[in-house]
Amino acid sequence: MRKPEPVNLESGRVRLVPMTRDHAPGLAAAARDGELWKLRVTSVPAPGEETAYIETALKGFEDGHMLPFVVLGDEGRVIGSTRYHDIVPAVERLEIGYTWYAKSLQRSHVNTTCKLLLMTHAFEVLGAQLVGWRTDNYNFASQRAIERLGARKDGVLRHHALRRDGTVRDTVMYSLAAGEWPEVKAHLQYQLDKPRD
Repeated sequence: MRKPEPVNLESGRVRLVPMTRDHAPGLAAAARDGELWKLRVTSVPAPGEETAYIETALKGFEDGHMLPFVVLGDEGRVIGSTRYHDIVPAVERLEIGYTWYAKSLQRSHVNTTCKLLLMTHAFEVLGAQLVGWRTDNYNFASQRAIERLGARKDGVLRHHALRRDGTVRDTVMYSLAAGEWPEVKAHLQYQLDKPRD
């Protein structure tokens, strides 16, 4: 598997661009749309924490285990964030996570488009053999969204990670193997192309 390097990914009205320090105001504005930092099961930066959020993501990139993106919508407005993480080239595996979108764009075409872009790049350009996801055991919306993508539930890691409120969560793990990708890709493209009611 090739090491993920900064890249722009684009489809329709959605673009993923490498995260930079200049994105702090845009991330703050996107997080205010729904006050997303108040959700205990997400990693959305609270007001004033955007710079630290970006620095942590960029450190992960420097250390070789993350590639963070911001999600841009109409007119280049920041509408959220996502990233590759837990990148392990030796076993040709990476995960997609730290994903969040402004409340007004949740349950829209944005998540499907972003995941299609990220998975296409992971499987077809980088040569990943497995793409994984993880989410909080109480983040039921995230679990449904991951399952809609066609990922398979691998299991639950109990007492696995700290939440922002200091409690310890169980982590639900999902994955998609390279051999499953062609069918999943066709289905995601169908979901994006089908007429909306």
